[in-house]
Order: sequence, then C-alpha cells, then structure tokens
Amino acid sequence: MTRIFVIFNPAARGEKSQHLRQFLEAKRSDRVTLAPTQSAGDATRLAATATGHDIVVAAGGDGTINEVVNGLHGPALGVLPLGTVNVFAKELNIPSNLEAAWRVIEAGQTRTIDLGCAEAAGQTRAFVQLAGVGFDARAVRAASWELKKKIGPLAYVWAGLKTLTGSFPPVEAGTARGAAVFIGNGRFYGGRYRLFPDARLDDGQLDVCVFENLKLLRHGWPILRGKHPGRRGVHYFQTDRVECRGVDRKSTRLNSSH
Repeated sequence: MTRIFVIFNPAARGEKSQHLRQFLEAKRSDRVTLAPTQSAGDATRLAATATGHDIVVAAGGDGTINEVVNGLHGPALGVLPLGTVNVFAKELNIPSNLEAAWRVIEAGQTRTIDLGCAEAAGQTRAFVQLAGVGFDARAVRAASWELKKKIGPLAYVWAGLKTLTGSFPPVEAGTARGAAVFIGNGRFYGGRYRLFPDARLDDGQLDVCVFENLKLLRHGWPILRGKHPGRRGVHYFQTDRVECRGVDRKSTRLNSSH
C-alpha cells in the first residue's frame, strides 16, 4: 500500500485554497496523511518527519516545492500545482487539474532528477528547477502575494519591470560577468519561457545564463523561442558547478548533484 503525506497551507486565501482543502479532505484515508503548515518554514520541517511514507506531496507553488525538497529524505516527491506560475510542474508536464495531478501521484511512476545546491553566507539550500543571483532574487521578493492574487503570473512581469529601475553591481559567474545571472536545472523560467533551452533535469549539469546588462526586454522574443544563447550581451554555458561573486566579493556557490 502506497502511503502518501500531503503538505499544504490551510491558511492560504482564495477560492483555489478552499477548493484544495475540500479536495484533500475527500482524499484523506489510512494511507493519505494531511500535514497542514502553521508558519513559514513548516513545509521543510514536516517533510523531514515523513519517514515511513512513500510519497511526500507538495501542494502549492514553486516556493512550497522548494521548502519541501529542503526537508525531504527518502520518500519520492509528488506535486499538486497550486501556485501562480508552477514552473516545475510545467517542466514535468504535470497537469494543472487537481484530479489529473493526483492520478499522476497515485500511479507511482517516478523519475530521478538532479538536485541543485546553493551555498551562500554559510547556508546551504537545495533547488530543483532554477536559482537566480541579483536581479532575479529581488524581482521574486517584489512579487507580493496580494499582487499575485490580483493579476496572477503578470505579477512577476510587473515586479521584474519595477526591479529594472534599480541598480545592480556586476556579478561574476565563472568567466562571464553581468548584471543578472540565472542558473537552471530545467528548461523553463517564469512559465514556459525557455531561458535554458539546452537543459535537462537529469544530465548532471547546470545551465547558466548571464546577461551583461538589464536591457532584458530586447531579448524577449529570442527568449520565447529559446534563441538567445549566442546573442550579444548574453553568455550561456553548462557546468556541474559555478561560483557567483559580486563586486563586494561575497560569493554564492552552486552545484548539481546527479
């Protein structure tokens, strides 16, 4: 009997959250355990306690998945995509419909993927899809829950445009240098935008994309088509580890565990 441990946020607002709670209550059984979070970081703690279960399900968006992955030891990861963009779910072609996604989980078919690892300021953090240094980190922070609730995925576009008005010290990533550094384990960023067109989740490599400046809009159409590598001002390369260092000499190390 497959035992499933579902981690979700019961305090999340909106109709989607209410629908999720009703959906999960209907699935609760002697083999399906519901584990509601109480505060930030709880998903990581709960995932670490899920010993004896076969699958730990992250019911939420990419942020919830990241928290769960950082506490997961042993069980397989399942995904119920409930976030604003759900990039990792799109990467794996997991349906957005809850019933269809649940059928994928119950089918029990697993796939082994690489696990990215970022080290910065004495802390280590795992990631499954992507990481960003500089511009991306600020843009994600600027996309508040209230904004995502109002305009959905466009919240990240708005946050990115707002962030572009700021100043960013250059970052060195390997031999490249630029204002924005993106590190991908999968192909997609911000939805189905192929920022890392050569990436595969199981190739043991990280795909690094460095933009020399923040005139990202001029690369918009090429990014949509996955044709930006090789363009002027864009550096794209693959590696199993990369060190990103800012002008303040603070560094972030990222590597891929295969």
